[in-house]
Amino acid sequence: MSKADRPLDIVVYGATGYTGRLVAEYLDQHYGKREDGPKWAMAGRSQTKLEEVRKEIGADASVPLIVADADDPASLEDMCKQTKVVLTTVGPYQLYGDALVATCAATGTDYADLCGEPGWMAEKIAEHHETAKAHGARISFSSGFDSIPFDLGVLMLQKEAEKRFGKPAPRVKGRVRAMAGTFSGGTAASLTETMKAVAKNPSLVKVLSNPFALTPGFEGPDQPNGMVPRYEDGVGKWAAPFIMASINTKNVHRTNFLRGHPYGEDFRYDEMMLTSPGEAGKAAANAALEMLKNPFGAKPPKPGEGPTPEQRENGFYDVLFIGEMPDGETIHYGVKGKYDPGYGSTSRMLAETGIALLDSDAEGGIGTPGSFLGGDLVNRLEEHAEISFALEN
Repeated sequence: MSKADRPLDIVVYGATGYTGRLVAEYLDQHYGKREDGPKWAMAGRSQTKLEEVRKEIGADASVPLIVADADDPASLEDMCKQTKVVLTTVGPYQLYGDALVATCAATGTDYADLCGEPGWMAEKIAEHHETAKAHGARISFSSGFDSIPFDLGVLMLQKEAEKRFGKPAPRVKGRVRAMAGTFSGGTAASLTETMKAVAKNPSLVKVLSNPFALTPGFEGPDQPNGMVPRYEDGVGKWAAPFIMASINTKNVHRTNFLRGHPYGEDFRYDEMMLTSPGEAGKAAANAALEMLKNPFGAKPPKPGEGPTPEQRENGFYDVLFIGEMPDGETIHYGVKGKYDPGYGSTSRMLAETGIALLDSDAEGGIGTPGSFLGGDLVNRLEEHAEISFALEN
């Protein structure tokens, strides 16, 4: 059966988990009653749990349920052959994602996940990029808060730089101005598994520390070190290391790489979190550096745990991108989102990535939301997901 003839548009794999349930709930609430909405289904290991979640989120009993298990490749193949797109929240991906990526690449099924595990991503690119390209499967890693606001924020800033200056900014700073959100057990588990993988294979340290780990065959210029707190004259505040910079910067460089280097082959990029002016800001920046050593505290959340509905509703994020031109001119671009960034907003981003993939004519391969979807996804996120993208100066 060709992809065009498959009965389903989107399958949410992992729908009984914390984040998967949010994705399913979003699809049902925003598209479930629309005649022009995608035909979607829920997938997971347990038929009983799928039935329970379908009822709890208020989805119609006609929403299909698919039993599929990461340890059963045949069930994954059966799932993929029924749908055009798989959205997976089943992580850590380095434990549970291998077979699904391979199956999607081989069956020409589009795929999007929430992966923030660059070592695993680099491995999958080496293994499956050419297969996915040959079969027309668009494999989109990091389709949530890591790394959509950053990936698309840089993309949109550079489009504005081209309009204003006739060329891209060779230096861009990503600066988180404000953020309110919490970690879930899935995030903690992913970081734990990455650290275990490094302990078993110390060579992974080079992958994790290399900004160009996801651009095989291309090594750009030395990149700024965002791991040292510093005062930023341009914004009048101290900047601290940002926990997600390690994955976001790699995805930004991969988008530039896959699009043929529209930002330039000399492009330099880093991400940090702004605190405040003066000694208080300096102290906060140094405290943030110490927190990176143990970001989850003494009792990290367990898989399946996450923020409460109230915390998700009250969360937000505000990211500033500063493009610096060789003559000293600058351009500022902002990305702001409502809801908890890692879950309330991420579930919306993943769902809208899946819908955008349905309408995309991008060629197959393992890429990023920015490389596959670009401005089309920006438009969807602004219209449906309460995320704003705007030029600021």
